[in-house]
Amino acid sequence: MAKCISCAFFILTCFVLQAQERQFKAYAVGFYNVENLFDTVDNNMIRDEEFTPDGKKVWTHDKYTDKIANLASVISQLGLSLCPEGISLLGISEIENDTVIIDLINHPLLRSRNYGIVHHSSPDGRGIDVALIYDKDVFNPLSVKPYKVDIQSLGSSRPTRDVLLVSGELDGELIHLTVNHWPSRSGGEKRTAKFRNKAAEVNRYILDSLLLDDPKAKFIVLGDLNDDTNNESLTKYLRAKFKPKAVGPDDMYNPMHALFQKGYGTTAWRDRWSLFDQLVLSHAWLDKEQDDLHFHQAVIFNKKYLIQKWGKYKGYPFRTFDGDEYQGGYSDHFPVLVYLLKSI
Repeated sequence: MAKCISCAFFILTCFVLQAQERQFKAYAVGFYNVENLFDTVDNNMIRDEEFTPDGKKVWTHDKYTDKIANLASVISQLGLSLCPEGISLLGISEIENDTVIIDLINHPLLRSRNYGIVHHSSPDGRGIDVALIYDKDVFNPLSVKPYKVDIQSLGSSRPTRDVLLVSGELDGELIHLTVNHWPSRSGGEKRTAKFRNKAAEVNRYILDSLLLDDPKAKFIVLGDLNDDTNNESLTKYLRAKFKPKAVGPDDMYNPMHALFQKGYGTTAWRDRWSLFDQLVLSHAWLDKEQDDLHFHQAVIFNKKYLIQKWGKYKGYPFRTFDGDEYQGGYSDHFPVLVYLLKSI
């Protein structure tokens, strides 16, 4: 069973973090693979037939609304350990279209949060996309650009999800982030590694371009990477280091690796935990003496109610489906987040 993770290092007083005569405002940035959030309408342009009332999964309106309610309950709790307003930025994957995201942020548990969305329709054959949910009170999106991950030239029989770059101001400070859902391991981890390496190369290209304009660019790669922290897509192609002191100006820092080394994961298969859901940060986030936004802590949100309590997936994330059998859970992945601090 997944372990619980303590979320706070500082004391929360009057909605402000306080340490050694300095006071900070905290912001939470996260990612959640929401596991096949489809509407119930058959779209002839994609392979979504199983997620219809007449499909194999008998995907009815009642099941859809239950799924929306489950996800809204999770999202409503993300970041609350340090951020009373909730999560500021949340990348999500495995959503069919913008309609399901709008239904999600309009759920009563989230309606008061004043969330906006950035969505991009990718060429994935099943129609599953990535998107960004953002708090309009603290984040102002300035530009959006999708980047193609061309894996068909490497031998893949089908296209994959684009990388979605969103640049904007968080509490008035320019940041950049990409929302990712890298190619799966279907067909074998080693055989498909080159596809995830390609996705990493795309993110590396984006960061290198940003650093040319601003050597202190604050950039976050977030998503379901379908690789663990020690795979070459992260260590070689993205150039993500495990310890802050090892991170050079052009490198990235992967705060999820320390959790992975301790046995934590975000998804499980055949009794093996993987930490596929990650947030990786550029060097500029690491200076804790700066008054501007900086990295504080990485967290896996693995509360007990998100863990399945029966069947062959007992101890795993509480999923929506076991094959075609409805389970009524949340997702087969745990959410992840990082806390950022800013002096006030």
